[in-house]
Amino acid sequence: MKILLSWLREYVPFTVEPAQLATDLSLLGLAVDAIEQIGDETLLDLDVTTNRPDCLSHYGVAREVAARYGLPLAAAGEARETPQRRHPKDSPVEIQATERCGRYSARILRGVAVKPSPPWLAQRLEMAGIRSINNIADATNYILMAYGHPLHAFDMDRLRDGSIIVRQAHEKERLRTLDGVDRELSTEDLVIADSSHAVALAGVMGGQETEISSATSNVLIESAWFDPVSIRRTAKRHGMHTEASHRFERGADPQITLMAASRCAEMILELAGGELDPAEVDASTRPPSRTTVLLRRWELERHLGMEMDPAEVKKILHDLGFLPKEKGRIGWNCTTPSHRVDVSREIDLIEEVARVYGYDRFPLRLPALLGEATHQPTDTGKENRLLSLLLGLGYDETISHVMVNRTTERYSDSVPVALSNPLSEEAAVLRTSIVPGLLAALQWNLNRGQENVRLIEFGRTYSREGDGFQERPVLGIAATGERVAAHVGAQGRDFDFFDLKGDVEQALELFAGGEARFEAAEMPGYYRPGHGCLATLDGSVAARIGQLSLGAAEDWKMKRPIFLAELFLDVLFSRPLRAPQAGALSRFPAVERDFSIVLPDGTAYETVRNTIAALEIPELREIQPVDIFRGKSVPDGHFSLLLRLRLQSNEATLTEADLADRSSRIIQAMESTLGARVRMGG
Repeated sequence: MKILLSWLREYVPFTVEPAQLATDLSLLGLAVDAIEQIGDETLLDLDVTTNRPDCLSHYGVAREVAARYGLPLAAAGEARETPQRRHPKDSPVEIQATERCGRYSARILRGVAVKPSPPWLAQRLEMAGIRSINNIADATNYILMAYGHPLHAFDMDRLRDGSIIVRQAHEKERLRTLDGVDRELSTEDLVIADSSHAVALAGVMGGQETEISSATSNVLIESAWFDPVSIRRTAKRHGMHTEASHRFERGADPQITLMAASRCAEMILELAGGELDPAEVDASTRPPSRTTVLLRRWELERHLGMEMDPAEVKKILHDLGFLPKEKGRIGWNCTTPSHRVDVSREIDLIEEVARVYGYDRFPLRLPALLGEATHQPTDTGKENRLLSLLLGLGYDETISHVMVNRTTERYSDSVPVALSNPLSEEAAVLRTSIVPGLLAALQWNLNRGQENVRLIEFGRTYSREGDGFQERPVLGIAATGERVAAHVGAQGRDFDFFDLKGDVEQALELFAGGEARFEAAEMPGYYRPGHGCLATLDGSVAARIGQLSLGAAEDWKMKRPIFLAELFLDVLFSRPLRAPQAGALSRFPAVERDFSIVLPDGTAYETVRNTIAALEIPELREIQPVDIFRGKSVPDGHFSLLLRLRLQSNEATLTEADLADRSSRIIQAMESTLGARVRMGG
């Protein structure tokens, strides 16, 4: 929104320099993107947020400036003549779509002369970013930029029967809009029609058939209020974005429709001559309503952290149009003006007072502590236990977008859920995998010199199923860099697959329901072949672990090994957390025994471990693989595994006879079950 300072001064007599005004407007919530100088004119380019359509005009910004500096605000451009109220039976306007058009005002002029606008008007509009067309169209645009309410001018002689009907379009009804495009309409579109067919797309753009031309003599000025949702959907459906739709879809002011039309009519009389019909047209389908909000003094103080002068609070509210009325020692009853569609609660009023008073004027102060942090009632504690464990293992949590582009589909075989109204092509579908978001975060860190990165993300993935969709909770892990940093006296070590597997194993051990099994399996294409495995709990896949494929790493421009894990939380969270167990330390010494086991290639360590665990030796405390050896003394197709077992009793010191018995049972089990050749060490 471009604001001309000379135009702004017509409504409020400010004297501050443009740079200071830009700073103050930004503090008010109207961010100034740029200050431009065109000849003698200074322009501010404002970035107006969607909740402040009242500031999409010079008068709206002037209201903010007047409140900020405590200056008088000129009255809005009320018509100088006193119009007659037309009897409803004589009105040319009929509102059939009563839910989508709350008010339709109009003024009629006869005998006008259509010609180019005077230079001052054309130049002012063009500096504000609007092309000059002719004196009639320019007058409607001038009122738009002055007061923020969109208007449209019809050639009255081209309206069949001189009537205006506000209705929904007929199915496949056609309309050629002012941009020369023939559009096929839907019954969801709101149109302005005459007695025969549609002549304008309501709130978006007029039609060519009734546009103002050099032959126009009689003009109808339309000034209406349309439902914001309806206008937004129509503009989106037809791929149109106009100055009118930009304002209507954010919420126009229904109380200034007649004022805007009358002010525009008077301007046309000055520019094009003619005669103004003294009877006004003002059809309404809903009575005007305003919300009354109570602002309590103690709530204002609680939120702002200081006690404000009541007189100053009242003046700020008055200058913004809230008509405050004191309610004893309680506070103020405030009536929200029709142009402030964003204010409906007490906290909204508190924010209004704070931003006009100036956030920079509040003292620094910590809020009072009213209680300790607690978990949500629906929180079972499982996610927090997982998060605490992984944070303790050196991971950092990240959050990525759920809406992604379609290129991420390569990370899942699921059918994505497409959004019917995406914000952009970069957010066209819901993610089917959590991996791309993690990789993007990893890449962002690597590109900024962070070489040792370990990230986790709790989130959900989505997939299309029939006419609906399924969502699945997932925990993603991504890591690269060093596991142990090099320092004096010790060499560093890079993070590898087994580090990640160990971290995942610790995560799975938090949940009861049997030991996790890790098995080599065919992995999705974004994992490096032969460098991944699945973790199962009671036959259900609980996690996927591996290294990112070299091709995928190259796509992300990452040159070092990247390790990934995906934990499926629906499988994990269906199990209870494993109850912590504690016991007294044994006062009797522990004994270690080494076993050298020759096994056939392909034998999994898990098989060896389970074979020993199945013996249920009560004194067995730990099984630790120490070394793997392949050499001349080991037959081809075999390998030697050095196991170290730790035994300890809570009842007595283990004797040599006890140790011999336990060792014999272990050796016999491995020889008979695994076909191993076992030699015991000391």
